[in-house]
Amino acid sequence: MNRLPLLLMCIVLTACGRAQEPKAVPVQKSNPYYSRTDTKKLKVSDAEWKKVLSPELYEVSRLAGTERAFTGKYWDTDTKGTYYCAACGNKLFESTAKFSSHCGWPSFFKQDNKNSTYEKSDLSLGMDRIEVLCARCDGHLGHIFDDGPPPTGKRYCMNSVALDFEPKK
Repeated sequence: MNRLPLLLMCIVLTACGRAQEPKAVPVQKSNPYYSRTDTKKLKVSDAEWKKVLSPELYEVSRLAGTERAFTGKYWDTDTKGTYYCAACGNKLFESTAKFSSHCGWPSFFKQDNKNSTYEKSDLSLGMDRIEVLCARCDGHLGHIFDDGPPPTGKRYCMNSVALDFEPKK
């Protein structure tokens, strides 16, 4: 039996390490659009987003990038709390809807409410997927798949960099 694939997987997982327990992410002081209470739809130019977001968040949120699997801060944590859009502060998910999908990204079986996110077709990279975007700022969060657990059967596969987290007190 060839054990090379298993050995390589162990090396990759060891190199990546287990994600540290998440801490509350401070509100971005340079981002005037970030609010955990304002639900008003944002209309912000791409140039303005580029000024106020970190390069990593801009790449994912505004250019639909994807962080590497098993590298994000929330992929392997079960700390209780609330997840928000890192670009605008919109409430997205509760940790009670998070599950371990072993895919390398944080996964949730439902959003906080039906108005937290919206979906659109994504045919990029030669794949037919459904993109998930923040309903307040239109920022790319990740994709949704039909292989999640009950009761929804959905897997919201999100980029950690696109999420802020507030631990439950």
